[in-house]
Amino acid sequence: MSFYDTKQRFLLGFVTKMSIVFPIRSLSPQESRVVLTLTEHGRREVAREDIIRLLAVSPESADHVIRSLRRKGWLQQASWGKYLLIPPDQGPEALGEGNLLALASRIAEPHPYYLGYGTAAAHYGLTTQHRNTIWLVTPARLRDRRLNDSKVRIVNPVPRKFFGFDPVDVLGYTVKMSDIEKTAIDCIDRPELCGGIGEAAIILAAASRRCDWSKVASYLQRIASKPLTQRCGWLADYVGAEIPADARAQILQLASKSRKAFLGPKKAPSGAIGYDETWHLVVNVTAAELHGSAGLGRKQSVRKDT
Repeated sequence: MSFYDTKQRFLLGFVTKMSIVFPIRSLSPQESRVVLTLTEHGRREVAREDIIRLLAVSPESADHVIRSLRRKGWLQQASWGKYLLIPPDQGPEALGEGNLLALASRIAEPHPYYLGYGTAAAHYGLTTQHRNTIWLVTPARLRDRRLNDSKVRIVNPVPRKFFGFDPVDVLGYTVKMSDIEKTAIDCIDRPELCGGIGEAAIILAAASRRCDWSKVASYLQRIASKPLTQRCGWLADYVGAEIPADARAQILQLASKSRKAFLGPKKAPSGAIGYDETWHLVVNVTAAELHGSAGLGRKQSVRKDT
């Protein structure tokens, strides 16, 4: 039965005029450790003794954590000393994504991190692809995890690429996520983490209408990778991004005096687009691989009937 069913009104919260009110489900560090451990191992039941051992605390401290988790709607008492976990993907407040992203972010804490690549692109509505992988970017050497049906994959960036993220609200949870500009750049830098080069082009096209191109130029300057700048510049032209003249001149300057770079494999496939003189880029991908993204970045004008 669904937790939205009014017959389940005694499982979580209470009913007021046929609407279900749920407790706040924010977590302290100890509480998040309990929920993360149970979720990662696919456990739905936990005993008081398990929590005492997991947290290495006194029974009294464990009872305090249990009471808090029950009050916030994460645990439901099954019998004395036995509790059921309310899964993160259930209940109208969770809606799946927000709760899972919040849990994923807890994996990195207290280390710095951000959610990026395909995860950030989906959050900003730059892609319609459904993914069950959450990309967690952090300098900390952590192992990949599994949360319910989602995988949390760890990306360890080089120091000069670890920037361009801010706190964002995801369905009531605050997490750190790459901004739109950095998301587009990251996806071009590592297209395999967003669905491939064709999807990276679509993400750039969607981002181009909302991003600050002077910020894009400053980010590329900070990363200091001429091949990445060449790829970003060429793809921006390909999708028809409307870049202000000063920002475009800055990006061209960053790509100037560069060696020939490649977009795609070194060996050209049949039907590859070929060499571009402006960006000194060998485009070894086909138009079909770019998923019809040509011109998608142009702003659409609305015709008025007379």
